[in-house]
Amino acid sequence: MNPLQNTKFVNVSPPVAIKDNSGWTTTSIDTKDWEYCTIIVTLGATDIAMAALKVQESNDDGSSDAYADVTALVFGGSGITDIDGAAAALPSDAQDNKVYVFEIDCTKRKRYLDLVATAGDGTAGTFLSAVAILSRGKIAPVSASDRGAQQILRA
Repeated sequence: MNPLQNTKFVNVSPPVAIKDNSGWTTTSIDTKDWEYCTIIVTLGATDIAMAALKVQESNDDGSSDAYADVTALVFGGSGITDIDGAAAALPSDAQDNKVYVFEIDCTKRKRYLDLVATAGDGTAGTFLSAVAILSRGKIAPVSASDRGAQQILRA
């Protein structure tokens, strides 16, 4: 089996209308029984730098343990660098159609993760969507619904 077939998908922020000076509604990610999470954020057209792009964590999906920033997973955070050693800057107005990725070792994190994405205050705003891929699961998913998909095709 291809290791990518032993994954689960979470539609964190489906494509919606452009946002300006506001945040996206996101779905939290329950990492129970998964060792790794990759969150892929895709930008469309944007006319202003984003105001926030980060990952937060909680033990109970925010019920009594409020979500808090994961320090190393904050674009634009002071002293945060990417895997190439460059400053992890917030996406700017010149980042149309770019992809931003968070790679997270869930064994070192709280159970629930959530993406915080806020568009800056521009003329039109920013298009954004995000999906998470959970991998290295303790139990292999066997159906499309187990994997968080409507349908899966293979060839």
